[in-house]
Amino acid sequence: MSGPRSKVEVVKAGSRQLRGELAAAFRDDLAPVDADSGQLLKFHGLYQQQDRDLRATRRKEGRGPDPSFMVRSRIPGGRLTAEQYLVHDDLATRYGNGTLRITTRQDLQLHGVLKGGVRRALQAINERLITTFGACGDVVRNVMFCPVPADDPVTREIESHARAIAEHLLPRSRAYHELWLDGEPVPTDAPVADDEEPIYGRAYLPRKFKIAVARPGDNCVDVHTQDVGLVPFVERGTLAGFNVLAGGGLGMTHTKPNTFPRLADPLAFVAPQRVLAVVERIVLVQRDLGDRADRRHARLKYLIHDRGIDWFREEVERGIGTSLADPRPMPPLDLRLHLGWRVQSGRRWCLGLSVENGRVRDTEGPRLRTALRAVIERVRPEIRLTPHQNLLLTGIPDEARAAVVALLGAHGVPEPSELSRVRLHSMACPALPTCGLALAEAERVLPEVIDELERELREAGLADETLTVRMTGCPNGCARPYVADIGFVGRSLDRYVVLLGGRSDGSRLNRVYADLVPRASLVATVRPLLGLFRDARRPGESFGDFCDRVGIEALRAFAERHDGARAHG
Repeated sequence: MSGPRSKVEVVKAGSRQLRGELAAAFRDDLAPVDADSGQLLKFHGLYQQQDRDLRATRRKEGRGPDPSFMVRSRIPGGRLTAEQYLVHDDLATRYGNGTLRITTRQDLQLHGVLKGGVRRALQAINERLITTFGACGDVVRNVMFCPVPADDPVTREIESHARAIAEHLLPRSRAYHELWLDGEPVPTDAPVADDEEPIYGRAYLPRKFKIAVARPGDNCVDVHTQDVGLVPFVERGTLAGFNVLAGGGLGMTHTKPNTFPRLADPLAFVAPQRVLAVVERIVLVQRDLGDRADRRHARLKYLIHDRGIDWFREEVERGIGTSLADPRPMPPLDLRLHLGWRVQSGRRWCLGLSVENGRVRDTEGPRLRTALRAVIERVRPEIRLTPHQNLLLTGIPDEARAAVVALLGAHGVPEPSELSRVRLHSMACPALPTCGLALAEAERVLPEVIDELERELREAGLADETLTVRMTGCPNGCARPYVADIGFVGRSLDRYVVLLGGRSDGSRLNRVYADLVPRASLVATVRPLLGLFRDARRPGESFGDFCDRVGIEALRAFAERHDGARAHG
């Protein structure tokens, strides 16, 4: 590892495979964790946070920060047993803030866990054969694949490849077991062998790394936005192979023009038996050649953007010792939410429930968390977390359907058919008050924005229109706003960038339409365009496709004329 390195790189390289000073840091249940240890904690699935709503008050009262932790479980494909879900639900009450959160990578998060409860929470999660190790940090994060139960051999084979990749690329350091699961600690002055991490080495990857595996015809995982995306091809009932896409990623920084969202490039077509080796080699190229001086420029997408996909392909081929076949023409892929009832084999059913912004909680209206617990305790289904922050209950016996419907109804949980399409297709990141990167609100305000947008769509005669709306509190793009029909991205306190023209299948980025828009004006900003879309769209054209075809400048000009006419009306 030559050349300049960022501070985080120095911390990782000197961490003794993610041990650092974490053992000492958690001897005191009250003191905040220092910055260096905070970086290492991410690899263990933990983020130190504080309630930013209370920060100013605490400062005024002369009190320091009141830290808590977000605990993220790593769940490939979002697949949980009833017992694994219920232990998270228990922990949300015992140690967390009384809610669970489904992420856009099919993970499950606890929020508000105090320092003294972290070890007990991690032990309880691991006792149910789930880990938080590798859910965060500069490693391959949770591997995504379609959550719908596989009832045919080909789909099961695709899923087996995704699981093999997830298992193969899991960090191997014993630090997690030593620190949290009562393993035998290695003395701080004892050497740690580099071969403990045969893939990641001493300094791990330059930045986080994301992988997703699509299903034929279905892009619920947003495969184009990943560092590596796999798109399967099925021929005569057999899995022929995968198109491997590389270099996607959506994070950026508002003030850094050398950062930007990017969609993955088609790299190669790979036979099933070679896909693991190719994916590993892609990870190793990023490990060895990715930018370790500037973390904002450290993702794989920048390496490929700067040096080109042809150069990158040569590097991959050099490592695997053979040439790669050209990628095949991409097949059509749709965004599917997998909501409502669907039949499985063996007289069993799958029920997809909408979870607004992924937050499982009880409110004055729907008591979703209590309802889910009642259903899961009674029916013992398998649970699947979706990339759209929703939840599937699978394997429900035919004779239990009526009881499930009754339990959900008794707790006020609406069926997906009772919700508008725009609400079903909306997503937001947590943002304030817990995320330290948030510049503006997201999860807490998007429901109100959707309320207003629903009214505008009804008045425009577009209530049945499928419209993807995604909001994030900062430009890192955790809710994937840059591929939505409409994206709202936090710019500063209570102000947003409005982006238009993405595609719901994730194959086109949207573009900036307006900047520094106050939250109260977000829907008003796009209101004139809804009428224009209704009157000038082509048959079957989506709002994002319409905005892309007409062009951002033409849309702005129309809105200015519309606003001018209203002002003089």
